[in-house]
Amino acid sequence: MTARASLKLNTENMIAEIDGAIGWMIFNKPARRNAVSLDMWAAIPEIIDHFEKDPAVRVVVLKGAGDQAFVSGADISEFEAQRASGEGNRNYDRVSDEASARLINCGKPTIAMINGWCIGGGMGIALECDLRIASESARFGIPASRLGLGYGAPGVKKLMEVVGPSFTKEIFYTARHFTAAEALTMGLVNRVVPVAELETYTRGYCATIADNAPMTINTLKRTVGELLKGPDYDAALCARLVTACFESEDYIEGRRAFMEKRRPAFRGR
Repeated sequence: MTARASLKLNTENMIAEIDGAIGWMIFNKPARRNAVSLDMWAAIPEIIDHFEKDPAVRVVVLKGAGDQAFVSGADISEFEAQRASGEGNRNYDRVSDEASARLINCGKPTIAMINGWCIGGGMGIALECDLRIASESARFGIPASRLGLGYGAPGVKKLMEVVGPSFTKEIFYTARHFTAAEALTMGLVNRVVPVAELETYTRGYCATIADNAPMTINTLKRTVGELLKGPDYDAALCARLVTACFESEDYIEGRRAFMEKRRPAFRGR
């Protein structure tokens, strides 16, 4: 295993490490099943910025510390201090919304590596990633209807885009915990593997992605994001991204490597 380089953050509840081509974002509050607090939301944009600026990082992987949870939701214990007033609520929403937007718009592929509980806001974070790889012990759920709270349209839309309307209703109507096998059937996760193989499998997936052309991957990611907007998507932007790929050094390298029957060495330019 290669040596890891860590980013110094303003909170100990998040860890950011670079290990080869992988940027690891680790939710580090295992005693509370990695429930997300305000300081953790605030650290996400900083971590993404750091990973995006490092050309060595080809894939960003999110995981939870320990073996019990990916993220078990929001840290309710801090709500009395952080969300007891209108101003506090607005600040909390601003910080968490900024973190979510930054994760969704990350220019590099993102993978949620899910072990154990992935509940409520944890599912929201996982859905903001491009891919989700889960262990057989992973459990998913959104308990909104057991708490009597309304769930905002952006969050519902995010889930519905992945699993469709019917499964979205089932998840919310029942508020129950779904197994990894059920999540795979829904399309909520891309792959399910044994617990002992989760990190090795994820690393192998990252290696496959890291070998491919970064500009092509970024173009696909941004194009999918545009197409999800419906008929009013920015077709001109999508065309410019494709043109940039054809004009890149990586396209030349890809052609030459194919003709020379060798692995290409893409540089993202």
